[in-house]
Amino acid sequence: MNHRKPQGTASSVAHSLKAPPQPPKRVIHTSASWFRQPGPPIWKKMGRDLLASRELAWRLMVKDLSAQYRQSLLGIAWAFIPPIILAAGFTFAANSRVINIGETDIPYPAYVMLSTMLWQTFVEALNGPIQAVTGAKTLMAKINFPREAIVLSKLGQVFVNFGIKLILVIGVFLWFRLSVPWTVLIAPVALIHLIVFGTFLGLLLAPLAGLYTDVTKALPLIMSPWLLLTPVVYPVPQGGRFATIVHLNPVTPLLVTTRELATTGTISEPQGFWIVSGIAFVGLLVAWVLYRVAMPYVIERVSS
Repeated sequence: MNHRKPQGTASSVAHSLKAPPQPPKRVIHTSASWFRQPGPPIWKKMGRDLLASRELAWRLMVKDLSAQYRQSLLGIAWAFIPPIILAAGFTFAANSRVINIGETDIPYPAYVMLSTMLWQTFVEALNGPIQAVTGAKTLMAKINFPREAIVLSKLGQVFVNFGIKLILVIGVFLWFRLSVPWTVLIAPVALIHLIVFGTFLGLLLAPLAGLYTDVTKALPLIMSPWLLLTPVVYPVPQGGRFATIVHLNPVTPLLVTTRELATTGTISEPQGFWIVSGIAFVGLLVAWVLYRVAMPYVIERVSS
């Protein structure tokens, strides 16, 4: 009988027994490495991580949305209640002549409801990156994954919540039998600019929010007066010092243009819209780079 041993298998086993175990490959990410590689490699890595984070962002978005309404008695109705209460309150105050709103292009309840929805979308876009970082600090300290995933997840929630609120606006427009111009078809483009501006500010503040809780505590104190300086519940003022402040507010041209495209079809501040839009898109890219540079330090501070 031939008892020939399988030479290849034996030699490979012996080689594996003799070979020393290979240590796991360590990759150290520091903020300095970004500055040592200026130019296209940075954007290439950012783009690659952005694409790699799509699936995780989708799963996080679905989980957060289901958790958002799971333990609520009214559920998805909470997306409608705030603008309804705000519109009802200001409509009652205007009809009672407690406040002098002035003339609006569409019936005042529809005007307030649409404007409130746009303002809430901006606020959600601003809060999204901040909430993402503060809520996932512990997870990021333990697991290495593309940091863009948590921001993309919040951004997806902003669009989903806007879609839900849009049902309410359509119902109000049908109730008041309002005709919409053809420019309503390009209103989502202006809305995206508004969301980009909010995401830019949120992404800029997110690393600081990960280190200091002062950011999350101070933000509501800033947003309340900011709302009063934005033409959400009143038309754009045309004269006086208050009108100057409102026109200097960067949210004003983005919100007003979106509203005008959906209602009148006439854009009153095209120059301001494009200036703020340019700042928003360039600022978002800058904030993204700063986010990538700062997050290793934030994670190190959190895990220490």
